[in-house]
Amino acid sequence: MEIANSHQLIPEILAPAGNWECAKAAVENGADAIYFGLDRFNARMRAENFTEADLPELMTFLHRRGVKGYVTVNTLIFPKELTQAQQYLRTIIAAGVDAVIVQDVGICRLIRHLSPDFPIHASTQMTVTSAAGVEFAKSLGCQLVVLARECSIKEINKIQQQITQRGTTLPLEVFVHGALCVAYSGQCLTSEALGGRSANRGECAQACRMPYDLIADGEIIDLKERKYLLSPQDLAGLEVLPDLVKSGVTSLKIEGRLKSPEYVANVTRVYRQALDRVIEELVRPNPLTPFPSREGGIKASLRASGRGQERYDLEMAFSRGLYTGWFAGINNQELVHARFGKKRGVYLGEVTRIRNEQVTVQLAAPLKPGDGVVFDCGHPEAKEEGGRVYEVIQKGQDAVLTFGRGNVNFRRVHVGDKLWKTSDPELDKQLRQSYAGENPQFQRPIDVEVYGEVGEDLIAIARDEFGNIVKVASEITLTQAHTKPLDTERLKEQFGRLGNTPFRLGTLTNHLSGQVMLPVSELNRIRREIVTQLEELRSQAKRWQLNPQATVKDLLPSKSAPSAVSPSLIVLIRNLKQLQAAINAGVETLYCEFEDPRAYREAVRLFREARQGGQGVQGSNSPVPSIWVAPPRITKPGENWILQQVRACEADGYLVRNYDQLEFFAEERCIGDFSLNVANPLTADYFKQRYGLERLTASYDLNVTQLEDLLTTSPTEWFEVTIHQHMPMFHMEHCVFCAFLSEGMDYTNCGRPCEKHEVKLRDRVGSEHILQADAGCRNTVFNGTAQTGAEYVQRLIELGLRHFRIEFVNETPEQVTQTIQRYRHLLMGEITGSQLWRELKLQSQLGVTRGPLR
Repeated sequence: MEIANSHQLIPEILAPAGNWECAKAAVENGADAIYFGLDRFNARMRAENFTEADLPELMTFLHRRGVKGYVTVNTLIFPKELTQAQQYLRTIIAAGVDAVIVQDVGICRLIRHLSPDFPIHASTQMTVTSAAGVEFAKSLGCQLVVLARECSIKEINKIQQQITQRGTTLPLEVFVHGALCVAYSGQCLTSEALGGRSANRGECAQACRMPYDLIADGEIIDLKERKYLLSPQDLAGLEVLPDLVKSGVTSLKIEGRLKSPEYVANVTRVYRQALDRVIEELVRPNPLTPFPSREGGIKASLRASGRGQERYDLEMAFSRGLYTGWFAGINNQELVHARFGKKRGVYLGEVTRIRNEQVTVQLAAPLKPGDGVVFDCGHPEAKEEGGRVYEVIQKGQDAVLTFGRGNVNFRRVHVGDKLWKTSDPELDKQLRQSYAGENPQFQRPIDVEVYGEVGEDLIAIARDEFGNIVKVASEITLTQAHTKPLDTERLKEQFGRLGNTPFRLGTLTNHLSGQVMLPVSELNRIRREIVTQLEELRSQAKRWQLNPQATVKDLLPSKSAPSAVSPSLIVLIRNLKQLQAAINAGVETLYCEFEDPRAYREAVRLFREARQGGQGVQGSNSPVPSIWVAPPRITKPGENWILQQVRACEADGYLVRNYDQLEFFAEERCIGDFSLNVANPLTADYFKQRYGLERLTASYDLNVTQLEDLLTTSPTEWFEVTIHQHMPMFHMEHCVFCAFLSEGMDYTNCGRPCEKHEVKLRDRVGSEHILQADAGCRNTVFNGTAQTGAEYVQRLIELGLRHFRIEFVNETPEQVTQTIQRYRHLLMGEITGSQLWRELKLQSQLGVTRGPLR
């Protein structure tokens, strides 16, 4: 929707709903749309969620209230689930849902095959960070793109500018509030690697919220109380709301499908009221006032209008600390404070005295009897003392707090402990009242026009903000008024009596001719009829086109005859010493992934010189030797210089990881890496046919059974499978090197500690995970323990798979040589997978586990 007399878009407020109560809380507090999951294929499987049977009633409720409903189908879909997904999608489309939010490329294709017009929203799980990503989504048939949370406002503006130049404009949605994943959504494999619970399947185990030790060059770094090194503060975009409106984003999304109805009510209300104030500022008829800067304008007025109360409400809703996330750019010193990874609330102050089971604090925020508090002694992983406050006595600057007898163990409370308010029953009661009862509490405007003259019917025409229009005529003709004619004020009074309805009177335009009158009872009847008809119009289910003959089978690729070629080993290395070891071992297909792409020239030179000299060359049946190089996983606006550096090495081909690289390397030989999330034949077919990729790396979310399903539903020569690797768990914009080994904000002033230190993160069970940076200063945490799928290799060969990849991170040249030899023997059938597993298991420095293929 646009602001009147302006081309400025008013973004919708999109609220989460994990259940019916949350949906009501969102609607009654001003959400324009809600998003929710059903019982399958959604990224919050731990939420209560709705069922398919709830859809008709839920959508009728939402539409009657002028609110849209989007269903999340934002996980990867495995081959055997495609038929089930097809029926599921038919049900969603037929129920008149307003859109689905989708991660899987194949599911986008399936939806568009089933229905040419049903709206698809590209999930943040698609990892769109650029104009090329938006164009990719548009080519799939998406109508809106949810950008990665890591995009700054400056980058959002750049993306808007570039998609306009390309002629591929799509509406953009951003997350404006809630929990921040430390890893790029759609690229986090931590839960999968550590526990077989995939974040790409809605089963995130929140390993980012756990404590870690920082080990640099073998020594533990003393970071004092900072242990939660991967746990960002919660996102709060309230402060930058005017800038977001100015950027032209279509939708402001609130995170929280696992949160309570009180949270939904609270956060939705704060953003509804703040956005309305921003819009009010924009429509003020003062052309001399420029759009506000960061220092003044709307922001200043927002601060003056109760910003303290808004922040209080948001912190009480749920807070690990509130921060603008990446909106203002990268600040590695502020994003992660690292002191705790769980909900805190509002900071009250430090304990200054403990005496006679009373605690003295200089309060930094209001506190009253009945409020809940917790004492923070700097060890959030341990049991913390806390409870409800019984009495608050103010003594000058100090407040003396008393608790219920036995509620707090005062021997575990110390002077200097921080005190947090975790519960405000009065606020919770107020929030619950906002969505209690059956009568609508949040009303949306309708505009009414009134026509008529003496001797004719009064005609009332009413429109809502979605273009629904109704016309109601009086059953009594208008008569000449001798006293109290129907003037505009009387009409407003009668048509404005819309209590207990979803509507409020917006504008009323009086086109009556002459001095006329009509009984009040008839005006009331007309008003009630307007409400009834508008409600009926709104409640009608959306009628999307649905092709009854279309089926997923129409989209499946054709199978081909199994290849007679011998299995080949592909080796990915991450430094020049490993490269030399792989060359000496006679590896024919080599991938390089270096932190500095400028080093690729040297790698390509070494490889080609060695092959020209015949060094390590295998028999005549071997594939033609080739060296491929990998650009970084993420590409943002203004980062094509990195891709140019990569291409400058003139390698034989490129391991592409994202949408920008599919475009940039379109004329080169390319292989799709695991980050493209190829988990089913529809996705595989799209990348293979549309982009001409030579091979695709199967998704790391597939276990061996699902991988077999993929290989039996697509040509096996399309794929390669990684059978030995340190799983890349977190891939992050957050730079741990910068945050904890420097005082800098970003690469401009951090001093590049990533180039000076070898860093590992030690988790709670003692595993040490490898940390590496890339050319874009993004960090990857690799599982410290290598994973192998050796036991399944023979079965995969029988299915026709011929391309097997092994990867190294920090292994020595000797370990590289030894591991290559083991896997070569495995592919030649000289040892079994179990033997290899046992042999590598003996090499304790490798510490191999079976990994996700199990």
